[in-house]
Amino acid sequence: MAEGKRAPLPHDFHPPVPEFTVVSDDIVPGGVLKEAQVYAEGNASPQLRWEGFPAETKSFAVTCFDPDAPTGSGFWHWVLFDIPASVTELPAGAGSGSFKGLPAGAVHVRNDYGSREFGGAAPPAGDGPHRYVFTVYAVDGEKLGPDADASPAAVGFHLRFHALARAQLIGEYENPA
Repeated sequence: MAEGKRAPLPHDFHPPVPEFTVVSDDIVPGGVLKEAQVYAEGNASPQLRWEGFPAETKSFAVTCFDPDAPTGSGFWHWVLFDIPASVTELPAGAGSGSFKGLPAGAVHVRNDYGSREFGGAAPPAGDGPHRYVFTVYAVDGEKLGPDADASPAAVGFHLRFHALARAQLIGEYENPA
């Protein structure tokens, strides 16, 4: 990433919606990701908890995106949707490994590693710090529409039209040269 220049976030291109709150026992806002969230180390999805979303929320979606990846289009690390509205927390590791704690009916699509799960941080050595944007979307329907064969871009398209509100949490990680 060019010095001093940061790529836009994926929802910067979506219509504005209200915000709600997402917090994590594993991620400090603006802080460095723990080794557990690094691809070559733990490769475990972080614990996430959210509140303050609209009462008319019917489901949630969770994504993790690295806008600073040297691809020209960022890098999708996690895309999960159709999380029931009654679920307001995902335990650490729910999106990876044995998927313990992943709610029934939730759908993963392939991340940019090519797997249907959370894929941890893995910026190129010497590329500087990358931002990992964890976003929780409050969705207006119980089912977003796409299935597990959809691309992250297709899911993003549906979220553009069905997100009632958003919450985000950003952590950073750097792989020194």
